[in-house]
Amino acid sequence: MISRRVFLKNASLATAGLALGAGPLHAESLFEGGQNQKKKTTSGDKIKLACIGIGNRGRQDIEAFEKTGLVEIVALCDVDLEGKQCEWALSQYPKAIRCNDWRDLFEKYGSKFEAVCIATPDHTHFPISMLALSEGKHVYCEKPMCRTFFECELLMEAARKRGSLVTQIGNQGHSDANYYQFKAWTEAGIIKDITAITAHMNSSRRWHGFDPKMKHLPEAEPLPAGMNWDAWLGPTPWHDYSSKYHQGNWRCWYDLGMGALGDWAMHLVDTAHEFLELGLPYEVSLVDSENHNEFFYPYSSTILFRFGPRKGMPPVEMTWYDGLKNLPPLPAGYGESEFNPNVPATNQGAYQRETLNPGSILYGKDLTFKRGSHAAITHIIPESKEKEMEAKGLLPSYEVPSDHFENFLHAIQGTEKANSAFDKVGELSEVLCLGVIAQRMNAQLYFDPRTKQFTNNAFANAMLAGVPPRCGWEWLYKL
Repeated sequence: MISRRVFLKNASLATAGLALGAGPLHAESLFEGGQNQKKKTTSGDKIKLACIGIGNRGRQDIEAFEKTGLVEIVALCDVDLEGKQCEWALSQYPKAIRCNDWRDLFEKYGSKFEAVCIATPDHTHFPISMLALSEGKHVYCEKPMCRTFFECELLMEAARKRGSLVTQIGNQGHSDANYYQFKAWTEAGIIKDITAITAHMNSSRRWHGFDPKMKHLPEAEPLPAGMNWDAWLGPTPWHDYSSKYHQGNWRCWYDLGMGALGDWAMHLVDTAHEFLELGLPYEVSLVDSENHNEFFYPYSSTILFRFGPRKGMPPVEMTWYDGLKNLPPLPAGYGESEFNPNVPATNQGAYQRETLNPGSILYGKDLTFKRGSHAAITHIIPESKEKEMEAKGLLPSYEVPSDHFENFLHAIQGTEKANSAFDKVGELSEVLCLGVIAQRMNAQLYFDPRTKQFTNNAFANAMLAGVPPRCGWEWLYKL
């Protein structure tokens, strides 16, 4: 097992080179002394899985993995093991290793498992995933992959260099009907010549009740019994404990989460980004917002992403809409807004039917399309046009071989490829990180996808990396 001392030494050299513009990170230097061979797992073996973050979304991931019949849950790690949200998992797996610090999980019990499921707040996705890869573990990590562009770059390169390890981002619709239908329709030339995309998420958010005139972060509150706040914060600069951060509230704050964009865009534009080969944008601009402030996400945001031409495909303008009343324009013949009852509930409550449910609209030269969220398939607008094409046999069929969790496990077994691997879909997380920078700065930003730098704003460039890690966490990365 690689030591923190060796990891710190190599990570410091590698990340320093990237930060100074010395070229791409050569991630093999991060893993000196690590395992280089893929673990031999036959189709009949159960994969030993450690779960990091076991309440709320973590519980849903555990249930989904258990349903496959392909795993053995051997370890449960959560910084708040005494919290009510952890009771189910602890009672369900009484013999599993218990740990309240993910660093200790790898150091003390790393030999007991071969894969991890990470369902922690956005700001700890990178450090846990990077440590897991360095220890030779397969990684399933909830979306978005990282909270900063720089973290995405490091983790994508690390995943490429550790090609024997399987990685998967937790946008579960990316292995369902949404994925395979969009792929089939694109290959058949049904979805083509797309010039504009709108994506929309207009439900209420936790921060909609916050005061946009606040002058400082929340006041300190007593720490819950058993809470490992140091591990919860990870590399993030110190914040005193507050219930306004814990239990999913971290998503509200620029320092910790990715807002509505990071929460939902991975479910709404994932297939369009992959199969239209959008890559990175050359412009990201906050077009409009409500109650923009220094600390938490606006009540509503309209964000414009401009992508250049690719491989004979035309430029694309993608516009993101969030906020209760910040609805996108709808094309003629749009019809009803699709409601997806299969979207997992959260501790914010069940997914509610809205006037306009989360979804996206794609505008092509000849056809216009719409789809809902997660596994929802794409439909042609108007409905009569789709029925006409279907009757003529113009719409190709498709099959769904496995769900997202099975796909990850089958990839470990060597029978499938991971549909949402870090080095494959991580670029979409980078797009979202750029969008958050535009949100926070309330600015029009021009970005060079080749140099991966903003060309008109030095402050925005500094935000690509974010603030340096908290003292004592430099062994994971140095800025």
